[in-house]
Amino acid sequence: QVQLVESGGGLVQPGGSLRLSCSASGLPFTPFGMGWFRQAPGKERELVADINTNGYIIYHDSVKGRFTISRDKALNMVFLQMNSLRFEDTAVYFCAVRSSFSAPARPHYWGQGIQVTVPS
Repeated sequence: QVQLVESGGGLVQPGGSLRLSCSASGLPFTPFGMGWFRQAPGKERELVADINTNGYIIYHDSVKGRFTISRDKALNMVFLQMNSLRFEDTAVYFCAVRSSFSAPARPHYWGQGIQVTVPS
């Protein structure tokens, strides 16, 4: 049974920091890419960051310079360090995993999501 379990979300004041973690288990393949998406109320889900097994990273333009993605390949974990948080970062954040056959925007598996709230 595939499980992606996120942790580390919560309420943080503008300018503050949070670190999200995701642990993947039960995968039928070794993950090529691991990433984070987010979905704000009334908006579509968007890719925040993705890191592949070669260390290649992509970020959404709105988080460049503020967020840092990293992963522990041995533990099948991915992390998202979020600094200088803004109101517009408020969303449910989802961990995602993909094989080498999928693009970053089309992962195979999703976590259940975790809330990040930055009050205005």
